[in-house]
Amino acid sequence: MNKPVILDCRHVWKLYGAGADALFNDGKTPDAETLAKASVIGAVRDVNVQIHQGEIFVIMGLSGSGKSTLVRCLSRLVEPTAGEIEFDGRDLLSASDAELIEIRRKKMGMVFQQFALMPHLTVLENVAFPLEIQGVDRATREASARKVIELVGLHGREEYYPRELSGGQQQRVGIARSLIVEPDLWFLDEPFSALDPLIRREMQDEFIRLQNMLKKTIVFITHDFDEAIRLADRIAVMKDGKIEQVATPEELVQNPATEYVADFTRHVARSKVVRAQSHMEPATSDSFAGDVAHDATIDSIADEVERADLPFRVIKDGKVIGQITARAVIDVLVGRS
Repeated sequence: MNKPVILDCRHVWKLYGAGADALFNDGKTPDAETLAKASVIGAVRDVNVQIHQGEIFVIMGLSGSGKSTLVRCLSRLVEPTAGEIEFDGRDLLSASDAELIEIRRKKMGMVFQQFALMPHLTVLENVAFPLEIQGVDRATREASARKVIELVGLHGREEYYPRELSGGQQQRVGIARSLIVEPDLWFLDEPFSALDPLIRREMQDEFIRLQNMLKKTIVFITHDFDEAIRLADRIAVMKDGKIEQVATPEELVQNPATEYVADFTRHVARSKVVRAQSHMEPATSDSFAGDVAHDATIDSIADEVERADLPFRVIKDGKVIGQITARAVIDVLVGRS
């Protein structure tokens, strides 16, 4: 990935327990045995991640894996015990409280599982609230709020109160409120997990639509692998405070780095993550049934390619880079490849 790094996290630890800081005094990093002897919990252990501009970076793991603690370290909502974090080229850990407030107001957006809407404010007032804190005049902030409300599909509900909205609509208000400051980096901590399955799917669709328009840099937490592979450019799988692997969804499924990652991905339908480019062959046919994008999943093209007597061209950046046949698609669907 050639895009610039907007958030660089190096050897970050978050330990809980008396004497946690002292474990780093000798310049060594504590192992699991040392942590256990000191009765210290390693919520985040020696994490290294680089998040690139414009990507959706998903951090996933089971409950207690450390994913939410890591995100709170990355945003300095909690202080790391050790390590370095650079945000947009600056040392985030050396920023003063006043500087952190300014960064969070103008450069970082955050959406959490709990909607945290203010019940006495309307949709318009809730969305405009971050700009009110910044001292933006009422006319300007409400004009901005109306644009973002329309962007998330809530036009016409500006004067509603949170109690008059569905769960999915309340989450849209939370998303709109975080977007109004036009953040460079957007943190979302299991934002859809409290929603019913159908509404959750709808919100995932909405999220994809927004990202296609806005091209934000996003750190997204989930424990749902299906959600992760649907949304992510890259995924970090966490276990016991450590990152087991960082890779694209396709790489995780096809080349798991550890047995834990293999177990995590074992029951994922390969057709949902494997891309056309991975199963194409040289474009040797004289005739084609049509075109497919190089990064289209096999699942998304299966019906069309299976029905055709001719192969499909695989296209990247407007150029033909190969062809894919019905046989190749069927091999993926039935698990032969």
